[in-house]
Amino acid sequence: MLRAVDGDTIEVRVRGRTVTVRLIGVDTPESVAPGQPVECYALAASRYTARRLEGERVRLELDVERVDRYGRTLAYVWLGDELFNETLVREGYAVVATYPPNVRYVDRFTAAQRAARQDGRGLWGRCDEGTEPAGGDACDPAYPGVCIPPPPPDLDCADVPYRRFTVRSPDPHGFDGDHDGIGCET
Repeated sequence: MLRAVDGDTIEVRVRGRTVTVRLIGVDTPESVAPGQPVECYALAASRYTARRLEGERVRLELDVERVDRYGRTLAYVWLGDELFNETLVREGYAVVATYPPNVRYVDRFTAAQRAARQDGRGLWGRCDEGTEPAGGDACDPAYPGVCIPPPPPDLDCADVPYRRFTVRSPDPHGFDGDHDGIGCET
């Protein structure tokens, strides 16, 4: 796999060309929708997909409908014997999103979601409060209203999808260069 676009969309190389793939049967919170705020747990889901799949050899399994209205290939993504779509749901990074006729693994996905929800895994245990989870995926309180993790690593405006957001002291990433309380203004 070349890269994660977000939690449920990836780019892969197929016969020498780059193909955008939307994972079938699952939906992760939005992190790259133009003009929309990043949803709770979106950055964690995107990072998880990137961490697990980037640079790995994956196998795509198609279902009845093979391409969506945006021209993305619709597929189940296999990492060895692991159905990654199911893993996203089981670990709480995605919810089940069924669009017939692509329903081959809906029972597996539904069972995985039931278990994740019952155990409070991932977004099921974090998003009622509207925050990212504790640990490496936490939202830094210096940036209320958006979710930007604390350093390390140090981030620049080019590394985050937000513009003109509120910044409180101490501004660990230095997004507010003119110290007016607004980050990434230009």
